[in-house]
Formats: sequence, structure tokens, C-alpha cells
Amino acid sequence: MQFNDYIDDIARATGFLSRLPMPARYFDGHDGSLSRAAGMFPLAGLVIALCPGLVVLVLSWLGANTALTAIIALIVLIVVTGALHEDGLADSADALGARGGRDHMLSIMKDSRIGAYGVLALMAGFSLRAVALTIILSVAGGWNTFLVLLAVAAASRAAMAWHWNELPPARHDGVAVAVGAPDTPAVKLAVGLGIGLFALLTLFSTGLIPTVLGLGLIALAAWQWTGTVRARLGGHTGDTIGATQQITETVSLAALALLL
Repeated sequence: MQFNDYIDDIARATGFLSRLPMPARYFDGHDGSLSRAAGMFPLAGLVIALCPGLVVLVLSWLGANTALTAIIALIVLIVVTGALHEDGLADSADALGARGGRDHMLSIMKDSRIGAYGVLALMAGFSLRAVALTIILSVAGGWNTFLVLLAVAAASRAAMAWHWNELPPARHDGVAVAVGAPDTPAVKLAVGLGIGLFALLTLFSTGLIPTVLGLGLIALAAWQWTGTVRARLGGHTGDTIGATQQITETVSLAALALLL
């Protein structure tokens, strides 16, 4: 691959995972497949996290309240992603929390309405992330929190690619099927980038022990969630892929906050 191919893949991955406008030239003549571009999910995560990260830097420089800064940063992140991953978390929670078999759970995932399990999952995820960011910001400061946001964004999107590759499709339609499963080299690249970026950025911002334990907990959360999805659905959907990002992001932020 040439350097321009990596740039193309970063732009396509960012366009898929967010509402950030990408130049049309990266998509002209492209078949819409993410099989190769999935390898750049961690770098797309860095691009996405720049927006809430800059909010943290500016508000902390202005001396704003840390809790309010954390909530505003999360709102900016949700706007940037279009709540894509939150939607996956809510649909997955509604489906797996319901009684019934596999077909019933898959039909719930396709329903645009949200149920009690979905609401509770969103509340828990947002609350945990907001509190964790508040603690990190209070203890480590604005610059280190900025680095943590970048690290978590990269690692959680690497987990998405891994989950996607580990399971077959649960159904034969949907976005995850339409864009194509990531190929093995792309998954290896995504996991390598996710681990490397998380380790590098958190070593500087939180230290060695939070870095090592944080990586371990991200891996454990991704493995446990993927095992649950395999047992209940027999394969991935776009919603379970999005939920993977939310679960690993929440776990990693909470872990880093507890270990500071």
C-alpha cells in the first residue's frame, strides 16, 4: 500500500464512524467497502476525539467547572458521531434484555423505538463516562485528559474491528454486511494501532500501572461482550459493533479514573 492509500482509508473510516465531512474525492469511484479501511479505525478515532478533546483543553484553560467540562465534551462527542455507537448500545441492550429467541432479539434491534433496557444502558454509559472524565480532569488536568480521550477513542475503535472480525454476521442484511467484513490484515493493523496508541498516550498522561491495567480491562470487556453476543445471537450486527465501542470506552475511562 502507498501512503495515499492510508490517507484514503482514514478518511473513509472517519466518514463512516462520524458526521465529520470528508472530501468527496475519497469516495468517488469507491465501492463503499470497509474491509481494508477498518484497519484505520483507531486513527479515525483520533480524528473524532480531537473535537471533544479541544473542548476540554479550552474550557480547562478558562478555568471552567470540571464536571460541566466533562459533560460538554461528551455532548460534543455525541454530536460528532451522530450518536452512532450509542444507538448500537441501546438497541443491543433492548434486544439482549428481552425474553425470547434469536429471531425475536434481531427483530428488536431493527425496531427504531427504544425500550427500558436501552434507556438504562444509555444513562449508565453516559453517567459513568461523565464521572470518569470529571475525575481524570480534576486529578490529571486538561492536557492529560485530552491525551486520555485520544487514547480511549483509538482503543475502543480497534475493539470494534476485532469484534466485527471475531463473529459471523447474525443476519444477511444491514450496514455491517453491506460494507463488508474487515479482512485479517486490517484487523491486525487496527488492534496493533489501538494498543500502541493507547499505551503511548496513557503512559504520558496517567502512568504505567493505569496503562497496563486499562489495556487489560479493555481486552477483557471486548472478549466478554463478544462471547455474550456469540452465545445469544450467534453473530455480530451493526448494533453489537457499535455497542463494543461504547462498552470498551466506558470501561477504559472508568478504569483510568479509578487508578489515578
